[in-house]
Amino acid sequence: MFERLLKLSIYQRGLILVAVAAMAGFGMYNYLKLPIDAVPDITNVQVQINTTAPGYTPLEAEQRITFPIEMAMSGLPDLEYTRSLSRYGLSQVTVIFKDGTDIYLARQLVSQRIQDVRSRLPVGIVPAMGPISTGLGEIFMWTVDADPGARKPDGTPYTPMDLRELQDWVIKPRMRMVKGVTEVNSIGGYVKQYHVSPYPEKLLAVGLTLQDLVLALERNNLNVGAGYIEKSGEQYLVRVPGQVANLVEIGEIILGSSQGVPIRVKNVADVLIGKELRTGAATQDGHEVVLGTAFMLMGENSRVVSQAAAEKLAEINRSLPAGVTAAAVYDRTTLVDKTISTVSNNLLEGAALVIVVLFISLGNLRAALITALIIPLSMLFTISGMVANNVSANLLSLGALDFGIIVDGAVIIVENCIRRLSLEQQRLGRQLTPDERFEIVFDASKEVRRALLFGQVIIMVVYLPVFALSGVEGKMFHPMAFTVLLALLGAVFLSVTFVPAAVAMFLSGKMMEKEGAAVQWARNIYAPALDAALKHKELTVTIAVVVVILPLLLTTRMGSEFIPSLDEEDIALHALRIPGTSLSTAIDMQNELEQTIKQFTEVSRVFSKIGTAEIATDPMPPSVADIFIIIKPQSEWSGKYRSKEELIAAMDQAVRKVPGNNFEFTQPIEMRFNELISGVRSDVAVKVFGDDLDVMLTMAEQIEKIVKSVPGAADVRVEQITGLPVLSVQMNREKMARYGLNGSDVQDAINIAIGGRVTGLIFEGDRRFELQVRLPEQLRSDIETLKRLPIKLPVPAAPGAQNMPMNPVLAGGGQNIPAAPLPVYVALGEVADLHIAKGPNQISRENGKRRVVITANVRGRDIGSFVMEAEKLIEQQVKIPAGYWLSWGGQFEQLLMAADRLKIVIPLALGLVFFLLYTMLGSFRDSLLVFSAVPLAIVGGIVALWLRDIPLSISAGVGFIAMSGVAVLDGLVLLSFIRDLRQQGLPLEQAIRTGSLLRLRPVLITTWVESLGFLPMALSTSTGAEVQRTLATVMIGSTLSQSLLSLLVVPVLYLLVHRGSAGK
Repeated sequence: MFERLLKLSIYQRGLILVAVAAMAGFGMYNYLKLPIDAVPDITNVQVQINTTAPGYTPLEAEQRITFPIEMAMSGLPDLEYTRSLSRYGLSQVTVIFKDGTDIYLARQLVSQRIQDVRSRLPVGIVPAMGPISTGLGEIFMWTVDADPGARKPDGTPYTPMDLRELQDWVIKPRMRMVKGVTEVNSIGGYVKQYHVSPYPEKLLAVGLTLQDLVLALERNNLNVGAGYIEKSGEQYLVRVPGQVANLVEIGEIILGSSQGVPIRVKNVADVLIGKELRTGAATQDGHEVVLGTAFMLMGENSRVVSQAAAEKLAEINRSLPAGVTAAAVYDRTTLVDKTISTVSNNLLEGAALVIVVLFISLGNLRAALITALIIPLSMLFTISGMVANNVSANLLSLGALDFGIIVDGAVIIVENCIRRLSLEQQRLGRQLTPDERFEIVFDASKEVRRALLFGQVIIMVVYLPVFALSGVEGKMFHPMAFTVLLALLGAVFLSVTFVPAAVAMFLSGKMMEKEGAAVQWARNIYAPALDAALKHKELTVTIAVVVVILPLLLTTRMGSEFIPSLDEEDIALHALRIPGTSLSTAIDMQNELEQTIKQFTEVSRVFSKIGTAEIATDPMPPSVADIFIIIKPQSEWSGKYRSKEELIAAMDQAVRKVPGNNFEFTQPIEMRFNELISGVRSDVAVKVFGDDLDVMLTMAEQIEKIVKSVPGAADVRVEQITGLPVLSVQMNREKMARYGLNGSDVQDAINIAIGGRVTGLIFEGDRRFELQVRLPEQLRSDIETLKRLPIKLPVPAAPGAQNMPMNPVLAGGGQNIPAAPLPVYVALGEVADLHIAKGPNQISRENGKRRVVITANVRGRDIGSFVMEAEKLIEQQVKIPAGYWLSWGGQFEQLLMAADRLKIVIPLALGLVFFLLYTMLGSFRDSLLVFSAVPLAIVGGIVALWLRDIPLSISAGVGFIAMSGVAVLDGLVLLSFIRDLRQQGLPLEQAIRTGSLLRLRPVLITTWVESLGFLPMALSTSTGAEVQRTLATVMIGSTLSQSLLSLLVVPVLYLLVHRGSAGK
């Protein structure tokens, strides 16, 4: 079949070249549609259920909301696990499904279960699902800010509330229209509300309670329709509008009358525009702003969506009032563009180096160009495949493309064609006719086609087991294996069609097989070395064995990590303060902190999120902040710090001087990644599971001390689960019984007075704002005033007593004086005690069990050995009670799972390689001979990593898998040539010598080409290079060691194995 294909390629050259051009054209068209991203999105399929429960403590939220929801979610199909967080006023349950579950199906299932569980939740509590987005969904952020001199039409300056109103009603609705944006989240400023703030003493004076006020407002803010009437052939709709539209109308609502005088709302309360009780804020460069975040719909292309969002924001800016600007502060496009430029530069430099090597070694420019053309052609073929299968171009999917491996096949064919053509010319002593040329090209291609096809198929097969990786590492490396397979497939196809066609067409004229000087030099060294090796066979084999074993011992001294982390250039800081820190204090501390950071000239801007945003995708208490530090490009740095590490170290020292804060340094995407994958924001986490929070906390504190003592530990801390100050109103049941009061009467009064009660909406065009009843701010926060809060008594009073002026003594302290009628009111202080206590700050659960987490980042050493050391110490020193247990999480969790997978995957790959060799060579001994190149290759990879001080990681593992295929290729070509020569009747030793020297050039070319193709990746320092560096280092080290050793060791082993059959 291949012979027919080769014949077709050579004799129908024009047709083949047109077909190849058409394929290239299709590839270029697809290139414009190729989705581009920085890293593959590796977050799991998860649905968040957020429930706001105003006024619930963490314990109540857990008991009444989180627990029922968690129980309802158990038993869902394809459920992996659940985890939850209960905080003051908020419950968040995250339901994680197995990879590959359709997100819409998952949300449908969760939604059904939420409907079932709603009847078991407290009244008025409505769970809502988070946006359809992934952990990498926050692709675009902007701040809304006013210039210092900007004024509103009425001449007053803009307040945070005005900015928030613009964000909510002007910017947000239009940003949500952007294709690919699923949700827009706002934080900072104040949501505008209409407030009615009653004074308890004024209400008392007219004999009214807070409940009466709420009822009156609810009943006087309605529009009612009353059907229609027909009159003289026309139909009139009957409307009874009763809605209030502004502060004056609210103030005029009547509450009742006293001695014939109407009592209006404005007589007993202030009516004003008020602020919400907010849960979060945003700051930038040391002052308060409003921050908006666009969430990308799952499965969209982050670069396209963030570009569209940026364009939309620029358009919105034109319609904002003068002096108010919405400025983009974080845009994923910048990172994507930087990483993609890193990848494309590496690929271009690699391609250039490959072309230079080909020219030097083939000594023929046309031949070099034909071979090099395989690179762009196979790339365009790959792009078409990526678009068809929805694989995005990113650091990892393009990170393993080595043009050296891709041109391997073409090199073998072209090199053989040149050799045969020049030999034929020398034999005939004239230039060849076209027909003779075609015949020889056909013959030469046929000669090596078997080794070429098997070699390329072996490299392709080696990548197949990568598809067996699952979970996070699967999502990272599947796209990579897929692109490599596509590129190799394209290259194989091109090297049996395009290459022979082009060689037959263009390699005309005088053919001289002139070896490049480099090859000549290598041959002069190689020939004596080979003679020596063949003479001292036993010594050669012994040295080879020692060389293989030593580096394997090195691996025990090398560290391990999960995946080299991508340097995003920007820095994220997670700031923690004492639980219970108020939002206003947190903002002041934050401003001071930002001003400290802003003093570094390398920083372009700093912005922060404090507490929880409107949609609680990332719930934090007011005492916690996420700070994003956007760094200038290194070319603009002052020169004081040479690297990002130095800058972080200097920043760390500077921010530690700001009192009252504790910090963790990380990066924007990485922080969300770790948290979403394992529910923890750090590299390593120890989770303590159990029932009693106090017992768990004691254990956690012991573990924290131990982990801190392990070298390499940084940012070690126990999550803050206690210490939330609570003002507790303890009702005195005995006294309440004396007055005939119910618990709910007292609770209701306090709820309205302090928490506020929404009594309806006020509409301004299409904007709508809540109308709320709440005590004036100065009274709300005064405990003594709260003690005097009037509670209405249910006891029926004497006729007319309702309008009797109250006995002032009763109003003040409520002493029961026999002479006066029964009191209608009692002060709160009479029936309840107010005191401040500490309560739990948050309660985390995983798989239905409470947990406390100790987190740590690892600096200056690898994660694997760090955990082993810490585990040993904890085992020795911590006594774990019955019913409690520990587990490790964070990045480490992924590392373990991936390592277990690789233990299966790598042997599987090697097994497949051996099987293929056996099929081709038909001899068990010869297959083993060629296979000996694999350990020789691994040696170089390990030594290269060790020399560059790079720990073993999943990337390195994938590098070794790929290497085992490439290693076999050289040995295979060498062996098949030696076998051919023996069949032609040459004696054994001479066949080995001649074959080895003949194949020196192609082996050298493939080695140089492969190593140089990876060189730019290994040396690159631009954004994103860290991820590719490990893989490239393994590949270069392996290629060098394997070609060096296989050129000497394989011939010696062949001689030893076939000595017995030499006489035949």
